Order: sequence, then C-alpha cells, then structure tokens
Amino acid sequence: MENPAESAGKRFSEGFNCAQAVFAAFAPRYGLEEKTALKIASPFGGGVARRGEICGAVTGALLALGLKEGAETPAGKEHIYQLAGEFLRRFTAEHGSLLCRDLIGCDISTPEGHQQAADKKVFATVCPALVRQAAQMAESLLEEA
Repeated sequence: MENPAESAGKRFSEGFNCAQAVFAAFAPRYGLEEKTALKIASPFGGGVARRGEICGAVTGALLALGLKEGAETPAGKEHIYQLAGEFLRRFTAEHGSLLCRDLIGCDISTPEGHQQAADKKVFATVCPALVRQAAQMAESLLEEA
C-alpha cells in the first residue's frame, strides 16, 4: 500500500483539493472506498469551500483520524478528541496556524484573493507540502494510537 503522504501528494497534483487528497490517502486502508472519501471531503478544500478557514489538509487528516479511531458511541468521544487535539497542536506548532488564509498568505474567499493565490502559485508551491505533511502527521498519530 502506498505511503499516505505520497498518495496525498499525488492526488493533490491530479487536481483534487487538499482535504480530498489527504482523506482519500487513508480511506481504503480503513475500509472506505476512495471514491466515497473523495466525495465526503470535497466541500472542505480551500479552508472549507474556499473560505480560507481551517486548512483543507487539516480537515482531511481529521477525517482520517475519525475514520480509524472515531467514536461509535456517545461515551467514546474523548479518545478522538484527544487524538485530534494532538494533531492540531502538532500542525500548529509546525506551521503557526490552522487557517488556510494564514498558511498561504492570501484570502481565497474573494475573487481577488483567489487570483492573488494563483498568481503567487501557492497551490503549486505551498499547498503540496501542507498536504504531504498533514498526511504524515496523521499517519504518525495513527501509528501511536
């Protein structure tokens, strides 16, 4: 099975959004068809529907953590909250923010900001590394869990 970071990077380079790329890298490993994972994660790219909020790579990683370690009962939530919290802590420590607009230096929620991001080529220079790193962090946490 392909390394999740490599798989996520490949999917992103194929044109899938950051959330799709990360979540789909884990889905088959944990019993979800890749096609279904791509559909589930599709609204989360660009900081949730290109709003520049929480990074889609982060969202994809959180979905992957939930797929493997998520609660099936109301009483089981604490474990996934701890795991997700640790992911968020590590990502923030590494990148300084969880917000797409902060990470890429552009507010893609506006047409002007999206054009600025395209002009600066952040989708080809900044985002691929964030996608691979989010997948790697998720994989490390799942190995530790």
